[in-house]
Amino acid sequence: MPKLRAFNIGMSLDGFVAGVDQSLEEPLGVGGEELHTWMFDDPKGVDADFVARRTQGVGATVMGRNMFGPIRGEWPDDRWKGWWGDDPPYHHPVFVLTHHARDPVEMQGGTTWNFVTDGIESALAQAYEAADGRDVALGGGASTLRQFLEAGLLDDLHVAVAPVVLGGGERLFTGPLPAGYGVIEHVPSDAVTHVRIGKVSASASS
Repeated sequence: MPKLRAFNIGMSLDGFVAGVDQSLEEPLGVGGEELHTWMFDDPKGVDADFVARRTQGVGATVMGRNMFGPIRGEWPDDRWKGWWGDDPPYHHPVFVLTHHARDPVEMQGGTTWNFVTDGIESALAQAYEAADGRDVALGGGASTLRQFLEAGLLDDLHVAVAPVVLGGGERLFTGPLPAGYGVIEHVPSDAVTHVRIGKVSASASS
């Protein structure tokens, strides 16, 4: 059965997935890029394995508008098409949560931005249909991840805890895990500590 999975969510030791003062120049906030250097500095071993999982068996992606770009409120025009240039790395349909309607945007390489205005359940249903039996990836930001987690819709959340202290920004967790969730894998590497959170039985979580 297809699952909703979140991959490679970088988090600081003090619990932030983005730093303060997010902007066009600092999309992850001040210091936020340090949470992801392990993915790009020639990852090996367990780090490389977790990076590779991002695309394995995935047929669609859901993300929050904050991950898609820095624009807030009504779309001023159709010029903004994401952070990733003309050929984004997804290569499949992506469903962007927003309160403001916009026509789909087809990009090079098979990525299509679809803008969903009627909530997380609708976005996930459309993504599962588009994925055609494959898994769906869930991107950020933190608010989007929390919404799916608190609704019990997220099957697998992979957090990479980096040896970085940001001191402020956007937190992923604002309290205990929702009932029914627990740590299902914990793997340290030389760069980060990989923690997977998923659904567990009542006996396992007690």
